[in-house]
Amino acid sequence: MAEKHCRFGIMGTAGIARKNWKAIRLSGNARVAAVASRSEASAQKFIDECTAQVPQVSTPDAVGSYEALLAREDIDAVYIPLPTALRHEWVIRAAEAGKHVLGEKPAALNAQQVAGMLEACKKNNVQYMDGVMFMHSQRLPLVGELLKCDERIGQLRRMAAQFSFAGDATFLKKNIRVHSELEPYGCLGDLGWYCVRYFLCSLNGEMPTHVQARQLTRLQGTGSPGTVPGEFSAELYFASGVTASFYCSFLTENQQWFHASGSKGNLRVNDFVLPYHGSEVDVLTAQDRFEIDNCEFHMEPHSQRHAVREYDAGQATAQEVRMIRKFADLALSGKSDASWPAWTLKTQQVLDACFESSNQDGAKISMTP
Repeated sequence: MAEKHCRFGIMGTAGIARKNWKAIRLSGNARVAAVASRSEASAQKFIDECTAQVPQVSTPDAVGSYEALLAREDIDAVYIPLPTALRHEWVIRAAEAGKHVLGEKPAALNAQQVAGMLEACKKNNVQYMDGVMFMHSQRLPLVGELLKCDERIGQLRRMAAQFSFAGDATFLKKNIRVHSELEPYGCLGDLGWYCVRYFLCSLNGEMPTHVQARQLTRLQGTGSPGTVPGEFSAELYFASGVTASFYCSFLTENQQWFHASGSKGNLRVNDFVLPYHGSEVDVLTAQDRFEIDNCEFHMEPHSQRHAVREYDAGQATAQEVRMIRKFADLALSGKSDASWPAWTLKTQQVLDACFESSNQDGAKISMTP
């Protein structure tokens, strides 16, 4: 165990916070010091339920307001899984209180808000990082290496991704992700964020020159004043000649794949967001051959599996634990890494352009400065 721990305050009791509760416990350099909700009873209920399965080294305190959490001197960093509409305010307030910030995605309502958040973090010398777990998997650099391999892939031409799940009747009526004031980007913000980030990482941060997108289905939860994207598709164009498309949906059953096509071969990740359960994460490359011999016509499959030893979740090697460990290292070091907020801002800028295009019936939106 590390001698010094990053002391986390969890701001809100969203479901994803339970996964990161365990990740903090397994990190070796962090611990949960307190959990805040709009009532102390709600925070205590969260603590009791999580502790029953994953006890922390010492039981965290229940705090009845977010302001009280930020006022505590025994908090080094906050994890913020609040609804998107609330993140801008609370990231800035956390930064002004001198707390490092690990925030859920999408980071805010738009890139202008994100820029303000990041400026506040920079001004107060605190680290900001968004909660995209696959950024910390050992698989991501493996994908990067394979995409650069001329013998396997050749010149990269095309990328595609899908991230979707079919929400039940309760989800489609009552979940905050179908409420236009709390989560206006709907499935684009919740799921499309991951697709866009994977594209950007695959191209070493290259931004698209323009995008075109459409909202295929709109959803409106109970009490929502407007609609949100329930099914969304987009096309991204890059100066390097690569194009990319993604589809995300609250109406289509579980899929989370990434595919890249080159002049000599292709690459596929079948579980790029939430790795399949097991002790390895993998990438598949293929160079299928079409063979003709007079009257004989055959398409031959030729594929290879590339894997790294890494558990899918809930283990010391899992991507969410690596994320907490990396963030805690940065927080404890006192030296901010500007690359993490840069990824957040780039991703938000692409999402904003896609959303704008979808509200203009698929119009081409330029992203060239």
